[in-house]
Amino acid sequence: MVQGKTKGLQTKASSSRQAAKAAANPKKGKRYIPPKKTALVKQASMRQSLTAKINKSIEQQMVSAASAGKLTIMKNTADSYAD
Repeated sequence: MVQGKTKGLQTKASSSRQAAKAAANPKKGKRYIPPKKTALVKQASMRQSLTAKINKSIEQQMVSAASAGKLTIMKNTADSYAD
């Protein structure tokens, strides 16, 4: 059993370069601190679920509109040939 330090293994020095790089380029965007009070936690979870439901319904409406032919990415070729 080894007692004390071993000769071959050495611990790496902490990389100050990576810490300096992270400090120089902070992440973009708003910082989000989750709520701690129970009422606010409940409110946040409800808001998140409602947002998800709204987004899902908007996506379904877009899919139905696109499949019905109302939405097109490209112009109709028939219009360009008529000129």
